[in-house]
Amino acid sequence: MPIIDVRNLRKRYSEKVVVDDVTFSVGEGEIFGILGPNGAGKTTTVECVAGMRPLDGGAVTVLGRDPRRERDEVRERLGVQLQEARLPDRIRVGEALDLYASFHPSSADTGQLLETLGIADKRDTQYRRLSGGQKQRVSIALALVGRPVVTILDELTTGLDPQARRDTWELIEDVRDSGVTIVLVTHFMDEAERLCDRLALIDSGRIAALDTPAGLVTRAAPEQQVTFRAPREFDEQLLAARPEVVSAHRRGRRVRVTGRDGLLHAVTSVLAREHVIAEDLRVERSSLDDAFVALTGRSPES
Repeated sequence: MPIIDVRNLRKRYSEKVVVDDVTFSVGEGEIFGILGPNGAGKTTTVECVAGMRPLDGGAVTVLGRDPRRERDEVRERLGVQLQEARLPDRIRVGEALDLYASFHPSSADTGQLLETLGIADKRDTQYRRLSGGQKQRVSIALALVGRPVVTILDELTTGLDPQARRDTWELIEDVRDSGVTIVLVTHFMDEAERLCDRLALIDSGRIAALDTPAGLVTRAAPEQQVTFRAPREFDEQLLAARPEVVSAHRRGRRVRVTGRDGLLHAVTSVLAREHVIAEDLRVERSSLDDAFVALTGRSPES
């Protein structure tokens, strides 16, 4: 049985359909990503999963239970950090953790949780005095204080500087390694590619694709490219004879080879056979940004 099962989910506000026939499941131990631009319906989807909004169609179960009809049972095992969540400015970190812990009959040790998240020294600090990265760590702590089996993290790194983002990524991986299944909502392609085992790519309220990050990239742009600089006397058509190679072109000393799986091995084999030393050899692959454009027909920022 999947940890989360969403079937034909539909949600509308007045006449506007914001989630339209969305179906996916999340397996135990996954970091499952919900990826798409702002306004795509990502947050509404996870709010329905968490039981915070009624459905207009379809069905959702979390650990085999309906998150609306069996709200108390689900909330005991589901942690949630939402995009717009914030605490009162003057509440202290320890006070917030103790308050949230009081909502659960069996909560985590708040001191140990703060230690694990690297903010034990902020226990007596007011929320307003925390940095952006520290506030995100507090959000994660609040989501984990009830010892959840699964947690939803919504746009966790928005507004963080590059170092704080990388630190938060490592923290998410540590949480998963502790045994918690994670649903990660994001519009950052690099974040999804780094963290997620599988992705649901949502565009205009519908799932445009569902696969691993590598699978999405391969479906959108299956070809690979290898570029390098070679001596002028090297004949690039020697590469074109290999079955892995689709095309080989030269501009000056720069050679660009396009092909399929095994392309790098094919190129380096030919270069070794011809005793050619390639300079500045690079393997260029498509990214999730490229996949998004190919699968939806528009930029992720549009």
